[in-house]
Amino acid sequence: MHNELQRFITEKLPIIDAKLNSLLGDANVSETLKSSMVYSINAGGKRIRPLLVLATIDDLGVESEDALTVACAAELLHTYSLIHDDLPCMDDDDFRRGKPTNHIVYGEGVAVLAGDALQTLAFGSLTHLSETSAEDTLRIIRLLANASGAAGMVGGQMLDIEGETKKLSLPELETIHINKTGALLSFCIGAGAILAGLNEEKSAKLENFAYHIGLAFQIQDDILDITSTTEELGKTVGSDAISEKSTYPSLLGLEGASARLAEHHQSAKDSLMFLETERPLLGLFADYIVERKS
Repeated sequence: MHNELQRFITEKLPIIDAKLNSLLGDANVSETLKSSMVYSINAGGKRIRPLLVLATIDDLGVESEDALTVACAAELLHTYSLIHDDLPCMDDDDFRRGKPTNHIVYGEGVAVLAGDALQTLAFGSLTHLSETSAEDTLRIIRLLANASGAAGMVGGQMLDIEGETKKLSLPELETIHINKTGALLSFCIGAGAILAGLNEEKSAKLENFAYHIGLAFQIQDDILDITSTTEELGKTVGSDAISEKSTYPSLLGLEGASARLAEHHQSAKDSLMFLETERPLLGLFADYIVERKS
């Protein structure tokens, strides 16, 4: 990881973690439910999504007190999706980030409710933005709803379930992952652009960056699922093969998937040429996403 990116992450992670736990601490709810929510929030995530929000406004040279709240809303939403993805009725995983999954610790019923509560907390937190105009706040809330619902992440998950045991074409596979993985990453970049007041032309370039980095993220996930170990990855490897899911390596071979990864990585970096900085944080994140080992 590049030193500049490492410094940025080291600086921002404690701030993100403190804000997340503050949002959870404010919830006047059942102690069991809160414990389950806190367990998954503090289960060792890399916080890529909230960091992308903060990196976007940093690259655009803007300061916003609301950016941290928006960043944490993305992480709350992401964590809810992981809890539900791990359930026996979905991907049926026993480990996440090297720890037992939420339903293994708290039971399925509590895990479902914890995910539901994190999702609604994400949207509720966005109603407390202090600097952002009402119009832009609604734009951010709408963007998150589209990214996370039937037209985005949830819709992608549905296509993923329907695609199990089927031989998908590459366009079909990319449609799944544009929605399942890429939509929430796109929200993080798009919300940062809204907070920065970016014009339509430059926002479109950031949307293109988000599109390519979302696909690159998933391709690397697919590659790691067959090249990594359970210890390195923090979750069971080989699960895609067990579920008979189509993946980039299964369609293109490992070498072909790696080549596709490199194409999306380069396209993402090219989209950032308009930024007036030699080494933008978003570009360094693009490098990190394709080079990561977990």
